[in-house]
Amino acid sequence: MALFKKRTTGKPGEWYYCLEHKKVEEGPECPAKNRFGPYASREEASHAMETARDRNLEWETDPRWHDAAGKDRPEDG
Repeated sequence: MALFKKRTTGKPGEWYYCLEHKKVEEGPECPAKNRFGPYASREEASHAMETARDRNLEWETDPRWHDAAGKDRPEDG
């Protein structure tokens, strides 16, 4: 007996963005490795790539994630 059941259909109202097909799906139609979500609405899922881009930019420019200790160290050579 399997410990985890594979969910083949999504719940109504769960929206995902499929990275492979570049489309919004209600309920997970594609494997988890190929999708972002769940989102609360179709509209929110349709902006998944923009949301990811904004979050990546926010992370890349957040000083809390980049310490200055490594910047002044001479490179080993």
